[in-house]
Amino acid sequence: MTKVFCHVTFSDDSDWLECYDCSQVSETECDMTNSLRPFDKTYHADIQTEHVTMDYNSDPEELTHTYSPKFNPHKQSNISAVKFTVAAKDERTVIVNITDPLTSIHDYGKQLTIRDILKNDLKYKISYYKSGSTGKRDVISNSSVAEVSQLDAGESYCFMVAAFIPSRPKSTQQGAWSKQLCNQVHKTVLQELSVGAWVGAVFIVLTVVIVIVTVTVLCCKRRKQRNKAPYTAQLSAPA
Repeated sequence: MTKVFCHVTFSDDSDWLECYDCSQVSETECDMTNSLRPFDKTYHADIQTEHVTMDYNSDPEELTHTYSPKFNPHKQSNISAVKFTVAAKDERTVIVNITDPLTSIHDYGKQLTIRDILKNDLKYKISYYKSGSTGKRDVISNSSVAEVSQLDAGESYCFMVAAFIPSRPKSTQQGAWSKQLCNQVHKTVLQELSVGAWVGAVFIVLTVVIVIVTVTVLCCKRRKQRNKAPYTAQLSAPA
């Protein structure tokens, strides 16, 4: 089988530039990220296919050319799932701490995050629901630290987070959802009781109280009768 190499050039409708990370590659994918500046611009790529048996000095026009659709890295790049933690602030509020995903872009030796690239365009969508319930709520956070409030005290909640860029077209606004994370609330025995259990418990307590009151009344009546009997006998005795 003849081995095939690909060579990629790109343009923003001006000059064609070489993508050095995608030169003479045999894989079906390559990362053009470090060659595309600025990111918020429309580009298209020319993928030139070269067979290994071809002469190195072959005319570029003889190569097979495949042109990509136009693309905008800022508006179309897929964003991977984020990682986050949940910490309780009080009984009805939690703090969601989100880690901005890293990109493959480096600037002066520093690996940039999506926050470094998207800046204020980046927001996060937090979806949460009460454990055991099917009703979900969404909140949008402008920062990587979000406060979710008005939760039911003593209840466990489950959370998911996704990057959200409202300035993008709707089809690419949201990144991949994170794994679900639930905060476990350790309830007391009283909190664990259902409504039915509470009704049953109240009924039992009332029954016991009624029995105790009834027994107490009967005992008092019998005691009064016993105390009254000798007194009656004394009155009826002959003088």
